Amino acid sequence: MTIAANVKRYLDEHGISFDVFKHYQTGSSHESAEAAHIDEGHIAKAVILKDSQGAVMVVVPGNTWVSLSAVQRELGRELVLADEDEVAGFFPDCDLGAVPPIGPLYGLETLLDEALVSLAFHYFESGDHQTLLRVKGDDFLSLLTGVRRGHFTGED
Repeated sequence: MTIAANVKRYLDEHGISFDVFKHYQTGSSHESAEAAHIDEGHIAKAVILKDSQGAVMVVVPGNTWVSLSAVQRELGRELVLADEDEVAGFFPDCDLGAVPPIGPLYGLETLLDEALVSLAFHYFESGDHQTLLRVKGDDFLSLLTGVRRGHFTGED
């Protein structure tokens, strides 16, 4: 696999051009940044949280961590990190753990960290552990139109 079928279709439907960066198999955004020789802070990383109401995707820079307390304050919910098996159910066309940070495509409530808003380019998982996509900053934001923005990184 390279680009997940749903991701490719979504990009095409939105008229988004993209570049493909192939790299050796990795298991984290940090490793992907090293393998592709890019700044980890320019990777948009998706983290899936859950509670009894359902799942939420939080999109943060690859070199940061999600602040559960910030997300919980924003949503007024007691969320916890979803486990990999639960996450896999939301992304049937993706490899386990290779989550594209495009929550609206997969029907997930999505929060976008403000640190990603001003970047000229965004890199993100395409649905496998060997391919990153690069899109223009404004194009990435158009894929996330209507999502809630805020500051969702930091210490907990």
